[in-house]
Amino acid sequence: MHFLFCLRRLLSFRPGVGFPPWLAAGFIALALGGCAGLSPNPTAGAAVRLDETPRIAVMSAFQPELTLLLKQLQDPRMHRLNGVDFTTGTLQGQQVVLFLSGISMVNASMNTQLALDRFHITHIVFSGIAGGVNPALNIGDVAVPAQWGQYLEVLMARETAPGQFTIPPRMEAQTLAPFGMLHPRPVETRTAASPAPVRKFWFEVDPKMLAVARGLGKVDLNHCSAGVCLTHKPQLMLGGNGVSGQAFVDNAAFREYTFRTFQANVLDMETAAVGMVAYSNSVPYIAFRSLSDLAGGGEGANEMVTFMNIAADNSAKVLLAFLAAWKP
Repeated sequence: MHFLFCLRRLLSFRPGVGFPPWLAAGFIALALGGCAGLSPNPTAGAAVRLDETPRIAVMSAFQPELTLLLKQLQDPRMHRLNGVDFTTGTLQGQQVVLFLSGISMVNASMNTQLALDRFHITHIVFSGIAGGVNPALNIGDVAVPAQWGQYLEVLMARETAPGQFTIPPRMEAQTLAPFGMLHPRPVETRTAASPAPVRKFWFEVDPKMLAVARGLGKVDLNHCSAGVCLTHKPQLMLGGNGVSGQAFVDNAAFREYTFRTFQANVLDMETAAVGMVAYSNSVPYIAFRSLSDLAGGGEGANEMVTFMNIAADNSAKVLLAFLAAWKP
């Protein structure tokens, strides 16, 4: 109950005949205490920043993706919030805070917002592994998409005949092709500057950050790790699309659909969620994702466990080169 509403209700209290004065006084005192606890200041109780140093948030989904970056961090100082470790320090001459988003869209959005609330975040960069969707890319390659979409934000349509699916009445038809019953949809979002809700599918990375990434030139990417080697030299692909959703994909047919429908280079489980939070808070972001597997498009079993360390280090190497080149 809002403070002023509570106070109005209290002032309108009229004890009836026979209502003991001492009981009425006690009731009023108790109610005043309750109203006082409802601050009229909407910012009361807001999270306090842990420091005011402007920092770049450097994120990964799980520990192997952050290992190389933590080794390079200078003057580390760790803070723990809600069980998540946030480590401040200097990386490639930049003031940063490193932390794990956690795997999945919900973890990623929750911990991105937590970082924005408790630190002075100027930019967000993400480093991690991904599943390859574009047939032109190979394991170990690093993709830096220009925009990210939530491809599993879907309407599950009713099957009205074998293989035929119907969207419910009054649901708008989408331009993106469905995969069976799954019809991709944009999400509703808003910002402080534009509080009116907007339906949006693609969340663009910051153009200035992407321009710096485009100018990196040759980055020495690994093709071997712990005795495991690729048959090719990894490459860096800049621009294009990436998609994220709450599923680990290891299905050739769905991989082909994802490339055909979204023209995606890679898919993962976090970046588009980070992009949406960054958009809502008007904070620039970019993501570096290296292919650990082909999302079901390779021969034999899924390749992630075999090539995860090569991919994690390659994305981290590109991120480090970006930070060295970044001039805020």
